[in-house]
Amino acid sequence: MANLDFEIPDTSALKNSKVPIIWVLGGPGSGKGTQCDRIVEKYGFTHISTGDLLRADVASGSERGKALEKVMKEGQLVSMKVVLGLLAEKMLNELSNSKGYLIDGYPRELAQGQAFEKSIGLCGLVLYFEASDDTLVKRLLHRALSSGREDDNEETIKKRLNTFHTHNDPIVQAYASKTKKISAEDTPEIIFAQVVEAIDALISNN
Repeated sequence: MANLDFEIPDTSALKNSKVPIIWVLGGPGSGKGTQCDRIVEKYGFTHISTGDLLRADVASGSERGKALEKVMKEGQLVSMKVVLGLLAEKMLNELSNSKGYLIDGYPRELAQGQAFEKSIGLCGLVLYFEASDDTLVKRLLHRALSSGREDDNEETIKKRLNTFHTHNDPIVQAYASKTKKISAEDTPEIIFAQVVEAIDALISNN
């Protein structure tokens, strides 16, 4: 595990920049990926998925990537410090040409959000795509049926949603003043109109 014990880089450049940081939250099946694509298309923001960062590091074949692969294969959670380090590296690399950051899949719990703001920079807006569990279960079952993912049965999905709520709800409560709740039950067009309204307000105040 020594290869994973690395320091978070100096993020003072990020903290001093005016580049907005947006956290994108939403349960599985909430459609946040689709909305992220539309945000990137309209605003030219940098979309950063923590899952993609981890996979890219593993694929690089570096010493750290090999150590990460071992941890993930053993079913262990990658430490918060490692994920923060990967996020900081990516954000610093993109800083010179980034108009804004969309952080997708992070934070997954309140402590991660607090550590992000302490180590990397302040979040300006939280977009939370909210839908009832019934809606999310139906969407995920439909997705499982079309993709042949038999592990996505109703019981498994409900467990995933329970885990999501347990960890996500405290984030939304703690960052209530920065959070824009958007109903993910609406059409993508109606949802995106609300997203645009929230981002435009953030940019004009920045």
